[in-house]
Amino acid sequence: MPPKGKSINLFLMDNEPSGRIKCTLANWTGVAYKIPRTELEKCKDRLDLSQSGVYFLFGTSDQTGDGGDVVYIGQAGVRKNGEGVLYRLQEHKRNPDKDYWTEAVVFITSNNSFGPTEISYLENRFTNMASDAKRYAVKNANEPRLGNITEEKESELEEFIEYAKIIMGTLGYKVFEPLIENKKPTEANDEISAGDEILLHLKRKRQKSGQVIEAKGRQTNEGFVVLKGSYIDPIDSDSTPSTVKEAWQKAKTIIDENGILQEDVLFKSPSYAASFVIGGSVNGLLEWKTTDGKTLKEFESDK
Repeated sequence: MPPKGKSINLFLMDNEPSGRIKCTLANWTGVAYKIPRTELEKCKDRLDLSQSGVYFLFGTSDQTGDGGDVVYIGQAGVRKNGEGVLYRLQEHKRNPDKDYWTEAVVFITSNNSFGPTEISYLENRFTNMASDAKRYAVKNANEPRLGNITEEKESELEEFIEYAKIIMGTLGYKVFEPLIENKKPTEANDEISAGDEILLHLKRKRQKSGQVIEAKGRQTNEGFVVLKGSYIDPIDSDSTPSTVKEAWQKAKTIIDENGILQEDVLFKSPSYAASFVIGGSVNGLLEWKTTDGKTLKEFESDK
């Protein structure tokens, strides 16, 4: 049975998609706000943002030189002066150590039901989920405390998290989604069903050293993922696209001294992925092959 759909309400508070957005889901007590840093002052009249909540600060890194995506995840309780999550965001805006973020996403509830235990649990779970997905560099210095909760409350909060994941993805932040699903990829000669991601192979002998380059990858609905454990050949060709050279420079920290990739890496096309592996400009539709030897081009033609 196919999964059931979800109806999401997105309210453009400033009548433009790049402005503030309020998000709600049917039969869910949660409320999410997407707030550009530059529009934070416009939220002063939002009484619900004086509640307790959990927030995400999204931006890019200027410390490593690669401009990678970063996120900071925090919680904000209601203070004695009545200020809550909005006041915490304003503090971050004034903090020179947090000048990297450009947008915030906030989760609160329509019935103001979050207490210290709930927001601590959510902060811990969200932080660990983002770290495990490895989409963003998580800038939290310390792992938040999980806290002690009952099994009934845990079940309730885990349901909240599932809805929050849907909202976050809808807003364009795949902070919780791994590059590939944690399941065994399908070989081309297996029975294929809708949504399966086929395991593809690339194998080539280097002309200079005679060393064999071997890599594995999978096509996803975002592009092409070169899988952890693949051998990556150093770039030594002037024909290598500049975007691939940039990707190789960024990935140097996750390629060990033997040329083995330590994490999955996403590319926009099979050709960029193959060029990244080989170190030169190639046609990925011909280089990536199924287990039974069909090129990706042939495999797609047969589908």
